Amino acid sequence: MLDYLARHWWYLAARGALAIVFGLIVLFWPGIPLAALAAVFGVYALADGAFTGVMAFHAEPASDDPERIPWLGMAEIRASEGQRMPLVIEAVFGVFFGLVALAWAGASLLLLTVVVGAWAVGRGVFQIITALRLRSDITGEWLYILTGALSVCFGLLIWFAPIAGPVNLAFILGVYTVLFGAALVALSLRVRRVGRSRGIDS
Repeated sequence: MLDYLARHWWYLAARGALAIVFGLIVLFWPGIPLAALAAVFGVYALADGAFTGVMAFHAEPASDDPERIPWLGMAEIRASEGQRMPLVIEAVFGVFFGLVALAWAGASLLLLTVVVGAWAVGRGVFQIITALRLRSDITGEWLYILTGALSVCFGLLIWFAPIAGPVNLAFILGVYTVLFGAALVALSLRVRRVGRSRGIDS
């Protein structure tokens, strides 16, 4: 798992940067309306799911020819199914709930809260699974566990804590995604450093 993530560390960094940008948007959007929050969240969840999916299916060249570098190379995937499965499921979660949020952008605050909470809890569980696969390879797996724990705690918080309006939901969501993004960027840099120390090319 470590060599797989080390080769694609910049996908982790891009996901982290995307989360930070989204978090800042919803934090600093004054009086954000519910429909806008749902739409922005839907776009973010969809983009994050797409990034995760590309990372899961990104292929390495099957030959040593430096000119032969496919973009996705679905026919030449070298990552094992066991390595990429948690990432695949996490990607499906993101795309699915992103589409749901976009389709139901005019729905109630309660429905949006349920959708966002389910997305966060599901994503967090599979991040923790990925982190546990890293435990034998890297001492910084706690960063990925942290992102997973943040996701699960956020999802449970908005499910069980009363949310007075879209502005309050946006604030909690914004703080969560900024913290999540920062942890993901830190993890990507650590994975890259450990990978290079072991001779893994990114």
